[in-house]
Amino acid sequence: MTIRTILVDDEPLAIQGLKLRLAPHEDVEIIETCLNGREAIRAIKTHKPDLVFLDIQMPGFDGFSVIQGLMEIEPPLFVFVTAYEDHAIRAFQAQALDYLLKPVDEQRLADTLDRVRQRLAEKKGIEEVGRLKEVLAEVAPDAVDTLGEGDEAPASNRFEKMINIKDRGKIFRVDVDSIERIDAAGDYMCIYTGDNTLILRETMKDLEKRLDPRRFQRVHRSTIVNLDLVREVKPHTNGECFLVLDSGAQVKVSRSYREVVARFVH
Repeated sequence: MTIRTILVDDEPLAIQGLKLRLAPHEDVEIIETCLNGREAIRAIKTHKPDLVFLDIQMPGFDGFSVIQGLMEIEPPLFVFVTAYEDHAIRAFQAQALDYLLKPVDEQRLADTLDRVRQRLAEKKGIEEVGRLKEVLAEVAPDAVDTLGEGDEAPASNRFEKMINIKDRGKIFRVDVDSIERIDAAGDYMCIYTGDNTLILRETMKDLEKRLDPRRFQRVHRSTIVNLDLVREVKPHTNGECFLVLDSGAQVKVSRSYREVVARFVH
């Protein structure tokens, strides 16, 4: 699989440096380079790349403005590249896949590209299933509803019992039962257990697939809670409420996820 890539930076030397670091990765094809945000928006709409390495601080349209200018199309994957660490949180809020500091470290870049490959492979798999369903709908309508049946493991075996988390230079083996809640910050997850907080680099969507939905439910756009560790429900205004967890932490349930609270009301 070729990763069609655009590089965006107002500094030609920075683009050249990134090109050199990407050269060993044979599946990365650089199809365009842009020196400002307006060029980037035009190039992305024209070429529809898989991946964009995007500088944040540029004259005129900065990196965040580029993303805003692409709201009407299906966006590519974005990796922010910048000299300023203080943009990290906003970058993840903009749904960037990753955030690289200049000068770009080769190993960090390699790790980022591994995540890009994984994300693109998942997207391709979903598209293939969609195309197969369209064909089946025409030639064998009865088969559409059964597509994928028989391939799933029993519910008790499908989900993770332990999660490996690399944090602060160590690898922690975390028992899923001990996870109280999970908060998202872009592609980073804050995992809260009874006595520890760990950082996992993974998207909320991917992590949800690994956890049993009968126990772990999203109660907010950026929060997952272990329902087994909820000890109290406190009503709030406007149809919202708070869940009080075993640790004493309180988590707001937004109105969009009110059906979660219904599990506790009999």
